[in-house]
Amino acid sequence: MGAMTAPKTPTTAEELRGVGLRVTAARVALLETVRDGDHLGVEAIASGVRDRVGHVSLQAVYEALHALTAAGLVRRIEPAGSPARFEGRIGDNHHHIVCRSCGAVADVDCAVGHAPCLAASDDHGFTIDEAEVIYWGLCPDCSTTRSSLAV
Repeated sequence: MGAMTAPKTPTTAEELRGVGLRVTAARVALLETVRDGDHLGVEAIASGVRDRVGHVSLQAVYEALHALTAAGLVRRIEPAGSPARFEGRIGDNHHHIVCRSCGAVADVDCAVGHAPCLAASDDHGFTIDEAEVIYWGLCPDCSTTRSSLAV
């Protein structure tokens, strides 16, 4: 009997090919930057890509983000009043919490029950498969700062 082996994790290039995207150094670097980051904005992603592969235009970053988001490899979130952020956590119905003061973003697993986590009071005939919730508040650092300023 042969030894059992764990399934091989696809490389970033294989993932890109798997969704029908052309593999480029910039796309690989961008996907890896988003996955290594934490709800990054476009400027931070561009900086991370440049650190990995050298010069890349901001327009190329926007185009690659659009392609990767459309292909389902990256998730775009847009908290009200904030620029778009991107994350590599996909394929689940998680939510986010945003600090009103500094803009920090953190993942929040499903609130209650099975996806989509919330039952709409009226689905208007839609078949709902996902709910997107953004909680707002103050992160621990900003809460501490506000508390110390109030004293």
